[in-house]
Amino acid sequence: METAGFLPAVFFMSQAVTVGDPMSHNSSPPNPLTILITGASAGIGRITCQLLAKQKHRFILAARSKDKLSELEAELRAQGVESLAVPTDVSDPRALEALVKAGVDRFGRIDVLINNAGIECFASLDELPVEDIVQTIETNLTGAILLTRLVVPVMRQNGFGRIINISSIAGKHGPAYGAVYGATKAGLIAFTQSLRGELSPAGILSTVICPGFATHGGIYDEIVKATGKKTPSLLGGTTAETVAAAIERAIRKAPPEIMLNFPAMRPVFLFRDIFPRLGEMVILATTLKFLKRAASIRK
Repeated sequence: METAGFLPAVFFMSQAVTVGDPMSHNSSPPNPLTILITGASAGIGRITCQLLAKQKHRFILAARSKDKLSELEAELRAQGVESLAVPTDVSDPRALEALVKAGVDRFGRIDVLINNAGIECFASLDELPVEDIVQTIETNLTGAILLTRLVVPVMRQNGFGRIINISSIAGKHGPAYGAVYGATKAGLIAFTQSLRGELSPAGILSTVICPGFATHGGIYDEIVKATGKKTPSLLGGTTAETVAAAIERAIRKAPPEIMLNFPAMRPVFLFRDIFPRLGEMVILATTLKFLKRAASIRK
């Protein structure tokens, strides 16, 4: 019986009672919130803005597409929502500095950071161009880290902050043919955990959200169009609306992690942690064919 992952988990659970509740911090959220969101122009980002706009929060909108950002900014302003569109490539450190400066100059504060920008990367590792590897890491992980580093001092000044990182179930178990993508998403999970321990005493709470395959575009739509088949039930599918609702919950409740294809994967991950080899066999048996097909379509 393999219990290497089980015993440490039991130990840390037993020690949890000695750790202060980060939600016990006395800071109260401002109203309205000033929200900086990357990848705002489409998909999860756009729908999240549309949802949160109902509460009349203020937005700093970041994405590469100037035209789409301008459209979203105009849409929000038509609803009486203050917003600032800042075309930004999150893989560019100088662009991130300009983004934060523009947001603070306009609104004077940043209360919520949503690191949503990301790109997919599915292929055999030895077939991936170096440029694609670097771009995926810089966009999905390095950009989020550098942007958070810039925003934290702003949040510290006000004694309040929410940092929400959009990861993936690929970060919970690295998918075949998704080594680089999975590595970036796993990095976001660890990054969030570290931030939570480090920044909670300052009233800055971090949450990581792990959706299943997004059913609103990208590789999911390509596979369905090419094969007529949806993702395996074990991987699940997650709509942009579901992720947006999870982001809204994270702002209110600030849980450490939200996994969005529950109950499909959570019991599998628990089983894998207790029985690593058997768990790996179950995951591969149900996902490998699909992931191989995804990689072939993306060539």
